[in-house]
Amino acid sequence: MSTAPTPSAPAIAIHDLTKVFPIPFKREVVTAVDSLSLTVAPGQVYGLLGPNGSGKSTTMKIVLGLVTPTKGHAEIFGRPCTSVDSREAVGFLPENPYFYKFLTGSETLHFYGRLCGLSGRKLSERTRELLALVGLEDAADRRVGGYSKGMLQRIGLAQALVQEPRLLVLDEPTAGVDPAGSRDIRDLILRFKERGITVLLCSHLLGQVQEVCDRIGILHRGKLLREGPLRDLISIENQTELVLENASPELLADLEARITLGGAKLLEKRRPQTTLERFFIEVTTGQDPR
Repeated sequence: MSTAPTPSAPAIAIHDLTKVFPIPFKREVVTAVDSLSLTVAPGQVYGLLGPNGSGKSTTMKIVLGLVTPTKGHAEIFGRPCTSVDSREAVGFLPENPYFYKFLTGSETLHFYGRLCGLSGRKLSERTRELLALVGLEDAADRRVGGYSKGMLQRIGLAQALVQEPRLLVLDEPTAGVDPAGSRDIRDLILRFKERGITVLLCSHLLGQVQEVCDRIGILHRGKLLREGPLRDLISIENQTELVLENASPELLADLEARITLGGAKLLEKRRPQTTLERFFIEVTTGQDPR
């Protein structure tokens, strides 16, 4: 029986999630995810970060209904992730997507569109729209076997959008892509956000994460170490920046003793920020990378 999505429910809600894997031929287990709880609001770009083996992929697989949790549960727009119909609102791009090399870009999207129940004129229009969105109009009739890595990732993004999902799950979307292709994918993620699509992003490119994510969670050995708005997490707490307009040299010289605004206009007062890469290393290793 289909369950209707809950109005105003979080895009993703994870409650006390734990996943334990037994080690084959040994009386031991590995805890991949340990009592994880987090929430992703609709329309956010959320970065799930962590070193290799931190539990990111297991968490994503549980959200997608591909792995059953040992304890706890997860929901997509109010629907249990264990329910098949929860995936109606989800598009997924795995780290290493596989496509039939003998199909063209257009035929590939037609194939996935038919799997999602589309046909006829609606499918043709959707295919043209998606090829334009990801910048592959000129390669629509080329076989996917001849696509570059960046083009394959873009056709992967297009197939993930076929059924017009409200949630997009991206696992290392720029893996193996050159800087220009990585920038194009970053821009696409920002366009998805403008369309109101929620994005759960797993990436090792922290500079890119810093450019696109509203909120992040850092996992390490299955535990959530830090979580919150990106801007707040990378702010340096004991420092403040003042941005002045039309400040005279005399005024600037006097700032060490006191700030006299005079004819200057205080445009912004904020905490200076570190980089996400430095913050990530500090959280996961306890060391200052400077």
